[in-house]
Amino acid sequence: MIQDGVPERSLIVTIGEAGTGKTTFGLQFLHEAIENGERAVFITLEESRERVVQSATEKGWEFDRHTEEGNLAVIDIDPIEMANSLTSIRNELPRLVEEFGASRLVLDSVSLLEMMYDDQSTRRTEIYDFTKSLKQAGVTTMVTSEASEDNSFASRYGIIEYLTDAVVVLRYIRPEDFRETRLAVEIQKIRDANHSRETKPYEITHQGISVYRQANIF
Repeated sequence: MIQDGVPERSLIVTIGEAGTGKTTFGLQFLHEAIENGERAVFITLEESRERVVQSATEKGWEFDRHTEEGNLAVIDIDPIEMANSLTSIRNELPRLVEEFGASRLVLDSVSLLEMMYDDQSTRRTEIYDFTKSLKQAGVTTMVTSEASEDNSFASRYGIIEYLTDAVVVLRYIRPEDFRETRLAVEIQKIRDANHSRETKPYEITHQGISVYRQANIF
């Protein structure tokens, strides 16, 4: 679906409801990088470091070994602590990435950052500054975002998709006859790259997200 790949140093957002595989997609994104000899960083605001490593290991991705060998950094940050130190983290991120030598980074999830701010204007400014620091870090970055309750194609606060270079939507398809709920992936945009406009069904497997390339959802 991403015909020529995502351009390096792009900022990608994966939007989806709970259970659509956003975190799995992020882990898979880093696994591919490490398999290609790159270094990667996973920042989680939702799970403990141990739980992230365990979840990846259960899928056959040796995140425990990769962290020991120095190819992967898994960082868990308490959202409350992050609210108190967001500015310092934002300022330090480019330096930390450069020192570690990472080429890919995942932040799971940006929705928890957005929830820290009650005022929409402040939220927009803070998230803009944070995404700017991610771009300055010089890595290809994926952030995950909860979907809006009213619109599965939009993020919870409707901000992040306008600040990123690529938008991937993972969503449920619920047919009218209620026979089977399916998962579908759609690429809304990728700057400077060709991509499919089709909606494709996918499954969450032990190997990560598996898209049925030959099938379409109408």
